[in-house]
Amino acid sequence: MQIPELTSILLGLILVLNILFATIIIFFERKEASTSWAWLLVLNFLPIVGFILYLFLGRSLRHAHLFQWEDKRKVGIEEIISRQVHDLSQNHYPFRQMHTREYRDLIYMNLRYNGAVLTENNEVEIFTNGKEKFDQLFKDIDNAKNHIHVQYYIFQRDELGKKLVELLTKKAKEGLKVRILYDEMGSRKMTKGFFKEFRAAGGRVEAFFPSKLKFINLRLNFRNHRKLVIIDGEIGYVGGFNVGDEYLGLDPKFGYWRDTHLRVKGSSVYAIQTRFILDWNQASADYDIVYQTYYFPPVKTEGHSGMQIVTSGPDSDWEQIKYGYIKLISSAKKSILIQTPYFIPDASLLEAVKIACLSGIDVKIMIPNKPDHIFVYWATTFYIGEMLKAGAKVYIYDNGFIHAKTIVVDEEVSSVGTANIDVRSFKLNFEVNAFIYDQEIARNLSQIFHEDVGLSKQLTLEQYKKRPRWIRIKESLARLLSPIL
Repeated sequence: MQIPELTSILLGLILVLNILFATIIIFFERKEASTSWAWLLVLNFLPIVGFILYLFLGRSLRHAHLFQWEDKRKVGIEEIISRQVHDLSQNHYPFRQMHTREYRDLIYMNLRYNGAVLTENNEVEIFTNGKEKFDQLFKDIDNAKNHIHVQYYIFQRDELGKKLVELLTKKAKEGLKVRILYDEMGSRKMTKGFFKEFRAAGGRVEAFFPSKLKFINLRLNFRNHRKLVIIDGEIGYVGGFNVGDEYLGLDPKFGYWRDTHLRVKGSSVYAIQTRFILDWNQASADYDIVYQTYYFPPVKTEGHSGMQIVTSGPDSDWEQIKYGYIKLISSAKKSILIQTPYFIPDASLLEAVKIACLSGIDVKIMIPNKPDHIFVYWATTFYIGEMLKAGAKVYIYDNGFIHAKTIVVDEEVSSVGTANIDVRSFKLNFEVNAFIYDQEIARNLSQIFHEDVGLSKQLTLEQYKKRPRWIRIKESLARLLSPIL
């Protein structure tokens, strides 16, 4: 066969594959128009690389029966949901805090369509410093008496990772049930040998969506971005910190790592526990968790914070955390404070924030001064320009790297968790956020935000307009691909 003939065959095959993938994207995957156009752009400009990228990053997740736990009914969550839905719909719910009643619609939405039970007896502690967070976590683990459940998106094999595994190994040797769940993609440097002693002590380890073939994982685009720890069913952790020395501020590239994490005691720990069990049972083929009363012990604390644990992911019918963000933003009467490492909203969220700005709401947004993913950062700076034009105040955190995912509205209600403001967090990642109905917590988070402002520089619209042309070109390219970043 002549070389020209072979070239023609290859080009024809590429053309057929491109048409095939384009047909799948448009008629079968039923993606949003912006996402479809982004993938069509990739397929047309990168004909060979494009369809390989689509195989790994573009396919939808078939989520039927992805998360199951036959014993879930034994926890009594379904009965509580049914009762709360009825009471809220009839406007009979006995709120402990009167100001929480103002967010009844948001609470109802999270409850009815996400199963996020409202609990109002929680104690909440806020951590913004990695060393303080892990010091407290290690103390709680050391004091554990029955079981420890650990779930992180990133689990590094560095000093912090070793120290944590050594402590968990010690607790496993004491006879506690200890489980570690990490994400295969986020923890891609992890090796099975790292947990050898832990497993020998009786501990269990699972990877979420592991590769079936080395270096080939067609589900790598769907990442479990949740960070949860549950200790004895009494203490729960949720927030932005992963396991790695960089989260202690020890990576020279990022410097000080500014994040937000919560330590929770109260009935919301039941929801955090249930989420871990659902994730664990999906990942584990041989060691499913069955219901035991000690996973859901009687609540000993008498806190006063209202809270819902809201989850979302590609298995969900609704983008529940995004909807919660939009509902929060739309409810604002005075102020909205947003901290996020990535600001790449879809059209609905972008319009919600713009409307708030144009309505005279004091909108403040804080982003990092440096990227951990450069292409994503270019898209962020494009959308920040949209916010500046609408009248938002934008702050560039200048004391290291800010990774917090927080929203505070009117110093009354807040959200802290793992979901960034980007399409990946809303559609592709498995995420978890705490929606907190407590004025004291909201004011504390507001105070933290304004302390961070003192460590930031404000970006004005005039400064933004003066950015170099080559940066504008990169922003425009990143914006076109933002639906698939």
